Amino acid sequence: MSMTAYVIICLAALLGSGLTLFSGFGLGTILVPVFALFFPIEIAIMLTAIVHFLNNIFKLILLGKNADKKVVIKFGIPSIIAAFIGAYLLTYVTTLEPLFSYTLYDKAFYVVPVKLTIAFLLFIFALFDIIPKLAKLQFDTKYLSLGGFLSGFFGGLSGNQGALRTAFLIRANMTKETFIATGIVIACLVDISRLTIYFEQIIRFDDQLNYSLIIFATGSAFLGAYFGNKLLKKVTIKTIQYVVATMLMLFSVLLGFGII
Repeated sequence: MSMTAYVIICLAALLGSGLTLFSGFGLGTILVPVFALFFPIEIAIMLTAIVHFLNNIFKLILLGKNADKKVVIKFGIPSIIAAFIGAYLLTYVTTLEPLFSYTLYDKAFYVVPVKLTIAFLLFIFALFDIIPKLAKLQFDTKYLSLGGFLSGFFGGLSGNQGALRTAFLIRANMTKETFIATGIVIACLVDISRLTIYFEQIIRFDDQLNYSLIIFATGSAFLGAYFGNKLLKKVTIKTIQYVVATMLMLFSVLLGFGII
């Protein structure tokens, strides 16, 4: 593995971790394509899952005490259950034909129904944070279980559950510390669930996993989370809402057009 690969991956982990501390999603989205530049996609996904989980454990140590336990239960349990349902249905959805495809810079991109659906939902959620009248609305806690189910289901179906989780939690009328900590706890639960599924593959591809790179990438992610936590004291919940809205819109466009 070249030094260039180490630098690129560690830089992506550093910046991605710092950014996702506020948005609640995106580290996996950033790391998978970066890892995929140097590893087969199945290895890239497993390496990302390991770094993602270890980084979430670190963030849990930093901020976990601020989590809202009731929200974790109401949102997290349905999310985990629905993730298994979504993963099961994935075998069927993958047989559906793309709606259309296009080529950009000699690379083919495919627009598929499930990702287009998620992209539409995320874009609508983003509007709640930038349109004044919608920004005043709050989701009643009775909808948290529904949000958890949708987040977990689409996460199992496509791997993109963090954005939907954040879209619901940001409207749950929590402080910035509680919002971030609650999302971290739920993310850890989901990571544990998916790593149990990946465990067999991790053992199978053990000789292809670059553990020194995992250590460096995880260390870089730790630094991103650490400095992000320092910055957290200087930002407001409104700033976080704008960051989330921007990330949701960008993510939804890239997802809808099949780029991620």
